[in-house]
Amino acid sequence: MSALYIVSTPIGNLEDITYRAVRMLGEVDIIAAEDTRHTRKLLDKYGIRTPTTSLHSHNERGKSDSLLQRIEDGQDIALVSDGGTPGISDPGSRLIRAAIERDIRVVPLPGACACIAAASVAGLPTAEFYYAGFCSPKSGRRRRRIESLRDIEATLVFYESPHRVLKFLADAEELLGPRQSVAARELTKIYEELVRGTLTELRARFEQTAPRGEFTILIHGRTDDKADGGSGNTGGDAGA
Repeated sequence: MSALYIVSTPIGNLEDITYRAVRMLGEVDIIAAEDTRHTRKLLDKYGIRTPTTSLHSHNERGKSDSLLQRIEDGQDIALVSDGGTPGISDPGSRLIRAAIERDIRVVPLPGACACIAAASVAGLPTAEFYYAGFCSPKSGRRRRRIESLRDIEATLVFYESPHRVLKFLADAEELLGPRQSVAARELTKIYEELVRGTLTELRARFEQTAPRGEFTILIHGRTDDKADGGSGNTGGDAGA
């Protein structure tokens, strides 16, 4: 039975891919990729000659039908993003929903994900965490989004670009208080860095050193510590 395979790919280091993913990328009829040029670097490393086609946020709506028709005609298709797991703050969710509606088999091939990688080394409570993804680049919407998460006790996880991370940290500090946080940037790459401290300390750090690379920001959830007036927490793991 033909299927749509959701294949997780490395978020930086090209060795962070499963044996199964490499095999499947070589066996399917076509690979739908967020950026075919970027994906070709991965395919070349593993000697994969499967043809690719682009599927990104700007063409996903119009192209999904033709891709799904190919599956219904008997072909297997793999979906990949530029890095990590498709559909997780990356293109793919529209195609996946459409496949499910057409009763097409959707098969996950798990692997790299920046959210999980960062959470595993952050040192913040991870029995529960809330994945918030990217906030809006617009100040008002970003602030409303952060404020709406203020009372969540689970660790908060955000993605942010280097161009907006300082604005995000300033808003988070103002709205959540000086919570313990971790900024993970360039995960698995040569310049991988994890910066730990309060939101105030993180903001000061990246004001002094220009932020570069994609960021995963983890922020301690709200605790019952009364010392901060109930607006956040002062960094203890009382809620862990």
